[in-house]
Parts: sequence; structure tokens; C-alpha cells
Amino acid sequence: MKLIIINGPNLNLLGKREPEVYGHKTFEDYFSELQFRFKEVELEYFQSNIEGELITKLQEVGFEYDGIVLNAAAYTHTSVGLGDAVKAIITPVVEVHISNTYNREDYRHVSYISPGAKGVILGFGLQSYDLAIRSFL
Repeated sequence: MKLIIINGPNLNLLGKREPEVYGHKTFEDYFSELQFRFKEVELEYFQSNIEGELITKLQEVGFEYDGIVLNAAAYTHTSVGLGDAVKAIITPVVEVHISNTYNREDYRHVSYISPGAKGVILGFGLQSYDLAIRSFL
């Protein structure tokens, strides 16, 4: 099984950015744990702060991979383009958020990703990624 985690803007700052919301661990450290935990899965990781690069990556992998775990971060709530890309590909996408977006600002209650996603997991910290991977197994 071949899965990819795609992270959007500012998630490269995990471990530094708002640790009370996002924790103290970098995503790279957590990704190593995921690779160890899911040895039977070919697991890749991509992060970009640029909306167009995220759309391009979805298009690159969206017809060949078995699953995509997507944390579009702030673009979740603003990017019609990312939402359209998720709908345009055939690979199933699980939308993930580290925080519970419904406990945050009102604008974070809207997702342009969810209508095209297989499912949504939010509010479980970094474990949200673990749960998303398990949904493909």
C-alpha cells in the first residue's frame, strides 16, 4: 500500500508554532514514528506553504497512490482550488487537522476539502494522522 501525507502552510513549524495548540514535536520526528509503526505501508511526506504546489502534488499522486492524508491547514478554509483538486482525482483523501477546528475561530468551521474527502479526522493532535492512515488499512 502506498500512502502520502500532504501538509499545507505553517505545518513545517510544528514543535515551534503555538505548542499549546499543536504540541512540541516536529512533524519530521512524528513522521519517523509513523514509518516505524506502519512498516507495511510505503509512506511518503510532502509539505508546502504554497497553494499551487499542494494542488500540483495532489494531481501528481491522485491517480496512482492508494490514499492521501491531507492537512491543508489554513487553505482548508480558503482554497476552492484545493477542494476542486481533491474532487478531480480518484485516490481517496482523508482530511486531517491536529486541532479541533470547531473549537476555534468561526472561519475555521468551513472546509472546502471535506466535500471531496473520504472522511475527516480532527482534534486528536498528531494522532489524527495515525487514525487517517489506519482508515486505509
